[in-house]
Amino acid sequence: MTSLIRHVTVDAADPFALAGFWAEALDGSLADDDFPGDPEAVVTTAAATLLFVRVEDRKAVKNRVHLDLQPQDRTRDEEVERLLSLGATLQGDHRRPDGTGWVTLYDPEGNEFCVERSAAERANR
Repeated sequence: MTSLIRHVTVDAADPFALAGFWAEALDGSLADDDFPGDPEAVVTTAAATLLFVRVEDRKAVKNRVHLDLQPQDRTRDEEVERLLSLGATLQGDHRRPDGTGWVTLYDPEGNEFCVERSAAERANR
C-alpha cells in the first residue's frame, strides 16, 4: 500500500491558540492532552487531522499550500461571516455578480485559506 496523509501540519507561533481557531472553524476538537504553551496541538475534524507545530520563524510570504473550505450547512457568505467573527480577516473577495467565486481569508496567524460555495449553491448555478 502507498503512503496516506496522517496530518496536515501548520507552522504556528502559538499552536494551541491557532488550533483553537481551526477547531471552532471546522467544528473539530483539540486533543485532550493539548494545553496553552504546548509546542504542538492537534485538531481532529470529520475530514482531516491538523497538526499545529511551534516554529520561531514568522510567516513572511504567501502559503505554498492552503485549505479550501466548502460549507456543509450554510452558504459561502454565511460561512465567511462566521469565520470573520471567529478571528479570520479578509484577504481577497473573489465573489462574482452571478454568485460564483470564492473568498480568501487569513487565519489569526496570517495563513491564507479560501471559502468556496456550498454543494447546494453549486447545484443551483
